[in-house]
Amino acid sequence: MRRVRGGWVRGLNGYVNRDNKIMVNTTAQIPITDILIDNTIYPREKIDPKRIGIFAENIRDGFRFDPIEVQPHPEKPGKYRILDGVHRWNAYKSTGVTELEVIIKDLDGVDPLLYAATKAIGPRQLTEEETRNTARRAYQNNPKLTSSEIGKAIGRARRTVDSYIADLRAAIRMDLEIKIFRMNRLGVPQDRIANRLGIPQQTIADHLPKKAVLPNPVKADLSRGFTVPQVAEKHGWTEPMVWSIALEGKPDLVRFKELNWGLRTWDLWEWNDCDRRFGDDWPGRIPAQLIAHILYYFSNQNDLVFDPMGGGGVTPDTCLALGRKCWSLDMIVRPDIRPEIEPYYWDEKGNFESASTSNPFPLNSKEKPNLIIFDPPYFDKKAKSYDKKSISMLPKKEYLAFFEGFLAWLRRKVKKTTRLAFINANWRDFQNTPAIEEHPEEAILIFEYHKIFHKTGWQPTHVIQAPMSSERFHAGVVAAMQKKKILGVTSRYIIVLKTK
Repeated sequence: MRRVRGGWVRGLNGYVNRDNKIMVNTTAQIPITDILIDNTIYPREKIDPKRIGIFAENIRDGFRFDPIEVQPHPEKPGKYRILDGVHRWNAYKSTGVTELEVIIKDLDGVDPLLYAATKAIGPRQLTEEETRNTARRAYQNNPKLTSSEIGKAIGRARRTVDSYIADLRAAIRMDLEIKIFRMNRLGVPQDRIANRLGIPQQTIADHLPKKAVLPNPVKADLSRGFTVPQVAEKHGWTEPMVWSIALEGKPDLVRFKELNWGLRTWDLWEWNDCDRRFGDDWPGRIPAQLIAHILYYFSNQNDLVFDPMGGGGVTPDTCLALGRKCWSLDMIVRPDIRPEIEPYYWDEKGNFESASTSNPFPLNSKEKPNLIIFDPPYFDKKAKSYDKKSISMLPKKEYLAFFEGFLAWLRRKVKKTTRLAFINANWRDFQNTPAIEEHPEEAILIFEYHKIFHKTGWQPTHVIQAPMSSERFHAGVVAAMQKKKILGVTSRYIIVLKTK
């Protein structure tokens, strides 16, 4: 480590003091190789070689420039990105300088692109095109910025900035309208929509009257014979949203037919693959067809479905297509692509923690779900693909304890007629282990969940087999398993329960 001014030393994540805090708003001498240009915050279109040459000549003549300004690079620990002084930095490099005096800045929430633009107003101001592009990039990065804030940074009047970003603002407003429309269609109350989208509740009230006319262009294109994917692409809607309009007012059987889902009449539901139109690419993704069958047999149109572990959004997408309301939660926060999945985290005892303390918990409201679809992460399986807080990471004892706590809590929150569809599978550590040598104490079979149901006040009414496709095993893998007498697992069950 190298000592620099003020008692600061070089650490793994940058220049730190004796309390291991990154140095900010302080002058330091650092290697020039630790300083980078980040084009995402550089307001100019190109670097001027002539200007670099002039600066280099001044450096050789002994001229002393002001220190360049940098900030710790957010994606490259130990590196810094330039806020002001790109031409000076290049000039120093061309003259063989190995260390530079810099000022490490803490912008305290100020947009680094706009800060860099402010510093660029000087002898060589930004061109009109650079100013326009900077305004647009800043607004795309943070739509909450006002025209005045952007204008102050780039040296332009508010009305000028308005003209720069008018189309972007219109697109984002439409995007907001679609988000509000989507969440409202799924039955999310106005206060939770406002909290989720970070806007005043009055804004929600102002947008909702548009709900009746917003789908009109979509309906018009569908009536002209355009397909659902074509309409979705044209209007920037998801396919499930367009299906919710295309199938509006139709009975469930007609919806199944138009979605090309054959209805399973018996208690064996099997599909070779997931319907890629519904839900995101997600660890442990389940077929939308499976969710659709649960909705068909155990709920009615306009019923409220509760989805406590929303994952990739298969359940809310399928609810849109089948005309159900849906409140969906998950620990992963994705407001831009999944606004309807509200951020909550379940701890290992089955208690919830909100990502926003001001957000009321859904089941504390007067409205209670008609159906709960509970598709938790399976024990150990795909654990590395989930968040580190996922229950899939828990040891077996704690994993089962979670379900006991969660199901007991859930039992107290629902109404007497609520049904619970629990989706899970047998788990055995069969990898490289002949069937006769497996250790039963390391397995979790479906029988163990039945004990928890009985203990927490839930009574099973249906057990439906919904096996995973065996096509996930390649022929070579299957041959090796057969040779070693390994018995694989494709079992998966939907256990439907009611309160005792």
